[in-house]
Amino acid sequence: MTAPDPATHPRQFLEHLYQAAVTRAMPLHNTAACLPKPPKGRTFVIGAGKAGGSMAQAVEALWPADAPLEGLVVTRYHHIPPRPEGLPQRIEMVEAAHPVPDAAGLAASQRILAMVQGLTRDDLVLCLISGGGSALLTLPAEGLSLEDKQRINKALLNSGANIGEMNCVRKHLSRIKGGRLAAACAPARVVTLTISDVPGDDPSIIASGPTVPDASSCADALAILKRYGIDVPADVLSRLESGALETPKPGSPAFDGHEVHMMATPQQSLEAAAAAARAAGLDAHILSDEMEGESREVGKVHAALARAVALRGQPFSKPCVILSGGETTVTVRPLQAGAAKGRGGRAGEFCLGLALALQGQSGVYALAADTDGIDGVEDNAGAFVAPDTLMRAVAQGMKINGFLDRNDAYGYFEPLGDLVITGPTHTNVNDFRALLIL
Repeated sequence: MTAPDPATHPRQFLEHLYQAAVTRAMPLHNTAACLPKPPKGRTFVIGAGKAGGSMAQAVEALWPADAPLEGLVVTRYHHIPPRPEGLPQRIEMVEAAHPVPDAAGLAASQRILAMVQGLTRDDLVLCLISGGGSALLTLPAEGLSLEDKQRINKALLNSGANIGEMNCVRKHLSRIKGGRLAAACAPARVVTLTISDVPGDDPSIIASGPTVPDASSCADALAILKRYGIDVPADVLSRLESGALETPKPGSPAFDGHEVHMMATPQQSLEAAAAAARAAGLDAHILSDEMEGESREVGKVHAALARAVALRGQPFSKPCVILSGGETTVTVRPLQAGAAKGRGGRAGEFCLGLALALQGQSGVYALAADTDGIDGVEDNAGAFVAPDTLMRAVAQGMKINGFLDRNDAYGYFEPLGDLVITGPTHTNVNDFRALLIL
């Protein structure tokens, strides 16, 4: 696809780069090279994540028509893609809640765990894992109710904990995460196909690693809960302290003969966006695919870099594109009395911090969006920032600091017409950020 002219259509150009990143991560483009040969016995496909539906369809399209195939995959509500014409369904797909788990996710997890009981060495389990699987694949440890898990999950999401910290806790409070699902599949061979949505592409963090060894410990989970002031029931706390909720570790025979294939990563998608920018005649620079930290603060750092390029041509010459990925966090601020609850996610909060720090810098445009098409729990993927963003907001009586104070990126960018709305993309390689400096 020909790129829009960045000088005359900066927003459309940045959306073009975002689409290049998303397309690179689509399962149908990446699955064939990772599929094993059909086994002597049966093949079960299980999995969870925002890309679960499209990953399952890719397997259905590529698996030999005469080879047995069955299974169950859980994805987020409204994330099952339209079925391609003529593609028969062999894998059941169900939907559940994200980012806070619900009863549908619990029921699906119970069914998946039951499905892999009694397998033989002749059987194969294909496990399809993508971001979001931690909430979708929920099976609380003994002594924890679904309501407990929901409360703990909400507290983690609001705490500012990073994804590794959140998933460490989730693994130790689960009967299916942290390698436990692989152990349940024994003695069948397990091949995990995964799309990374985490900094560093560690498969033990993606969806809390249900089929891979876990090097973290109960002590680590306890320290995280203490750090963020999150309570768990007394008997669960006692079992964490005793190590009774420990996960299967590296070297465990439960993982003998298993394989993990990384199908798509944030870095690959950033490289695809950079290639699209260069094809349009612009220099492109990838800062990192592993950026973490408070979204608004990461926005301020990007703004400082963009201003240096715009004003001094350092460290990059303009015109250029600056790209970054990773997974930032949002610490939800306490609501002031009488204030409306804010709406928004990581990408929108990044854009708030960026716009405030740019202070209308001429020639700088930006787009930040989640590659799954959903920023937090809203219907937008992210937002767009232009040199006149602050001015247009002030003209509507909106002061950006108030929106930052209540984490209300959605409420700020919606009246400006600057929300980026794509709908579910059916993949997920996490945050995408692009700055265009002309």
